[in-house]
Amino acid sequence: MALLQDEYQKQEKMNGVIYDMSPSAGYKHGIINNNINTIIKAGLKGSLCLVFMENLDFKYHPEENDDYVIPDIMIICDRKHLKGGSYSGVPKFIAETLSPPTALRDKTDKMQAYEKAGVGEYWIVSPQGKSVEIYYLTEGRYVLTYNYLLQDDEEEEHYNAKTEIALKEFPHITMKLEDIFEGMEP
Repeated sequence: MALLQDEYQKQEKMNGVIYDMSPSAGYKHGIINNNINTIIKAGLKGSLCLVFMENLDFKYHPEENDDYVIPDIMIICDRKHLKGGSYSGVPKFIAETLSPPTALRDKTDKMQAYEKAGVGEYWIVSPQGKSVEIYYLTEGRYVLTYNYLLQDDEEEEHYNAKTEIALKEFPHITMKLEDIFEGMEP
């Protein structure tokens, strides 16, 4: 059994450099990803589009190199670019949930790769700060369009837990800030 465990390694390859993604991020990372994925999956029901959570390689420049990343959440609609365990088209949406070892790469290298690939909407979600940054691709560049910091204490002036966020290309898919971070407390 130990041999099988040693054989499996989750990796990403960016700019020709292989990054070991093991061990997995903390449980809060998984809770957030599952919350977002569940809402999106329900909203895509009956659609040709699919949502993937941490289980599909995105080959973001297949014509240039063999680099790939594994987005936390990714919506794809052009199924002809699915092959085996990878996708080489342009996702409609990607979200990355920050973890200490990958936060810098999510906010720099991955963001640049997604921008260059033409991904229209990119979210950066922080479990530690309970925040959501939403970037829209505008004239080939990402523009920070919304930045939410959860305030879930109803007694506070800037209470915003019920604030609804809609996906730009899928405006019928909405989620409240409190839904994104639901279940994080032990």
